[in-house]
Amino acid sequence: MPLPIINSFASWILKKRIHQIELFLKYPNEVQEELLLTLIRTAETTFIGKKYDFDSIKSYQTFTERIPIATYEDLEPLIERNRKGEQNLFWNTPIKWFAKSSGTTNAKSKFIPVSSEALENCHYKATKDLLCLYLNNNEDSQLFTGKSLRLGGSKELYEHNNTFFGDLSAILIENMPMWAEFSSTPSNRVSLMSDWETKLSAIVNETRYENVTSFAGVPSWMMVLLNKILQETGKESLKEVWPNVEVYFHGGVSFDPYREQYQKMIQKNDFQYYEIYNASEGFFAIQDLNNTNDLLLMLDYGIFYEFIPMEVFGSSAQKTIRLSEVEIDKNYAIVITTNSGLWRYQIGDTVRFTSLNPYRIRVTGRTKHHINVFGEELIIENSDKAIANACKVTQTEVIDYTVAPIFMVGKEKGAHEWMIEFRKNPDDIHLFKKVLDETLQTLNSDYEAKRHNNMTLNAPVINVARNNLFYDWLKDHDKLGGQHKIPRLSNQRNYLEQLKNMQVSF
Repeated sequence: MPLPIINSFASWILKKRIHQIELFLKYPNEVQEELLLTLIRTAETTFIGKKYDFDSIKSYQTFTERIPIATYEDLEPLIERNRKGEQNLFWNTPIKWFAKSSGTTNAKSKFIPVSSEALENCHYKATKDLLCLYLNNNEDSQLFTGKSLRLGGSKELYEHNNTFFGDLSAILIENMPMWAEFSSTPSNRVSLMSDWETKLSAIVNETRYENVTSFAGVPSWMMVLLNKILQETGKESLKEVWPNVEVYFHGGVSFDPYREQYQKMIQKNDFQYYEIYNASEGFFAIQDLNNTNDLLLMLDYGIFYEFIPMEVFGSSAQKTIRLSEVEIDKNYAIVITTNSGLWRYQIGDTVRFTSLNPYRIRVTGRTKHHINVFGEELIIENSDKAIANACKVTQTEVIDYTVAPIFMVGKEKGAHEWMIEFRKNPDDIHLFKKVLDETLQTLNSDYEAKRHNNMTLNAPVINVARNNLFYDWLKDHDKLGGQHKIPRLSNQRNYLEQLKNMQVSF
């Protein structure tokens, strides 16, 4: 079949989903309430279902009264029993896949259950919806005349008592429908290579002559790959390597610090960027319009959402609210109940709503990745925007960064200490620091108050990292590739001190 006909047929099939999306756009809260009761009914006979008497739960209020909010540590004993072969513990169908995630808040590995329902009705459904929404907004797209260059994790799957674990990307590739494999590059063999540096070269060799029409992956690692492509091909821009490339589907980290660098690499005025929000626990939100930073919360993927207002998070006054109670521009921690048997699970991410009709969000950071040593309440959304603005004003580019507090000692005031690796160092680091500091003050009134007349916080301290410092740290900790990263913000100094030691000892 000729490629244009394949493209038209695939577009027609995918766009049929628009009508189902319109249903939860019109009745969002009803869809969520019905979903919750369906999840409860489905798991009535499980160990968890009997423990909390799911059979008698008929309302959201009873659900919240009966079932406590859980962290991974709370669920770990049941998950380990499942991994040893027991079933029907927290979900009624057999679970044999576990997404291994060390996260960035805990060195200990987490094994997140992934049911067959979640694979089909969440992760793969979301992939099709992403394409559906993109095609619906870009009628002239020729996406399916070529292939998607995907960049996932670097670990293969391992067997454990007839269950399997590995990166979520490895699980998705292992179970990938034929249409998805046919339209992707590199091959599954290369995608699942364990050694990142070997894999990088293999991807370059396998993809440079393909007709790539889209990219998909984490911005920081995708940038490493695309720069290597330009280096190996000797081309000035990616449009010279792949003339038909039209969109980059990205997620995992904020795109703000990288946007201008991608625009310079690609050099296509009509190129689109589409953001996604997914994790081992599920696929949550998709950019549904061109040229926006807002993500549509997807409400029919087998995930029921609750939210904890961050002003009471972790306090005795902590409470959860459902979707119908959220407010615009407030910061919330997310709690999910899923069709993989995660019941009221706190995933550690924070979001704010930018729209309530429909429900659109922006990811603002992590519950454990912020700085609030001095009452400044600095979140990743603030630091990413400030970095992006400082780069724009000083005509420079940042590869990665992390921030930690300088604690008060005696009469000395506190401060924030930054380690920043530049692709192109600023000509005037003092100007960069000034713009960074002033932008943070405009974005965050708490930070501004603490910085006023150096009342509590002195001006930030900037360390310019040597080349490849962050890469070397990740390599040293076996975290190359995938969604691994050093936390951008931390209330402790351990990450910063490790980087500073590597800075001088290398």
